[in-house]
Amino acid sequence: MNRSQPSVDASASTPAASAPTTSHFFSGFLHRPETGSLIGLVCVFVFFAIFGGESFLSASGSASWLNVAAELGIIALPIGLLMIAGHLDLSIGSVIPASSMTMAIVSGHFGLPAPVGMAAALGLGLFVGWVNGYLVVRTDLPSFIVTLATLFAVAGFTLGMSVIVTGSTSVALKVDDLSKAVFGDFIDGKFEVVLIWWAIFIAITSYILSYSRYGNWILALGGDKVSARNAGIPTDKLNIALFMSSGFCAAFVGMCQAILYNSAQVSAGQSFIFNSIIAVVVGGVILTGGYGSVLGVVLGTMTFSIVNQGIFYTGFDANWASLIIGVLLLAAVLMNNTFRKAALSYSSRAKGKQS
Repeated sequence: MNRSQPSVDASASTPAASAPTTSHFFSGFLHRPETGSLIGLVCVFVFFAIFGGESFLSASGSASWLNVAAELGIIALPIGLLMIAGHLDLSIGSVIPASSMTMAIVSGHFGLPAPVGMAAALGLGLFVGWVNGYLVVRTDLPSFIVTLATLFAVAGFTLGMSVIVTGSTSVALKVDDLSKAVFGDFIDGKFEVVLIWWAIFIAITSYILSYSRYGNWILALGGDKVSARNAGIPTDKLNIALFMSSGFCAAFVGMCQAILYNSAQVSAGQSFIFNSIIAVVVGGVILTGGYGSVLGVVLGTMTFSIVNQGIFYTGFDANWASLIIGVLLLAAVLMNNTFRKAALSYSSRAKGKQS
């Protein structure tokens, strides 16, 4: 009888061992940065699927918000990294039209090959990003103030130079078929090709934040920049690189818009400032830095885009979209704080058990 007891205990322990595994899985899921954004996305999608009906769920309806998500998402990714590092970049609102106008002036007004205009547009974005990063590092001023200044400076420069060079604030553009197909065309007449570029940018950003040492550096920088510097992290170079990536992505979207619409205007792009911040915050990134994920930013971008476009497929007044976005933003911030505190508490308990 006594000899059979160990075998009974061993067989009985098998289901007991699987229970904590399942429990840990769900517990870990609830403490992920993107959990709140996933819940929000599901709720928003179901809401508009019910009230928008087949029109919202159709290919055209899906394309309407996916196209918005792609352009916004490319910008939201580096903004998300910047916010995780404890910074903001408001200058993207001017970099987008500035890069569009640069592309249109170089390849449209002057008739130079499209690759030359693309290089000029992307170079402008990198330069503005470098200026932002350099000023933040050297002056130690808040990035909000620095990028707000460059927002107005770039906007004024774009307007002034456009009028001087072309005599207009709108410039037509026509590029070769290859450039049009790669950067500014539609797939099946509905989906913008920039969706593919969004997927590429997601893969690159995910690798940087989750699988490279730079991801740890970015999280450490947002947590405590002094400790990060003392740990040997090149915080100055990292800050400048993050701002340059933001400028590059904003310029990329501006370039694609100019190619897609065959023209550029100096007034486009301002809405991307707050829309990108909203998408990132809804995606689980906290404003104080040091917490967030790429998946969360992607989910937040999709959630914002569904609300922004889905309202047109319902019988509601489109003006209610702003109210929904405002409520969604507040709810996201509250959920982010709740999940973050839960994650920190869970981590503390886990370390306590290990010790």
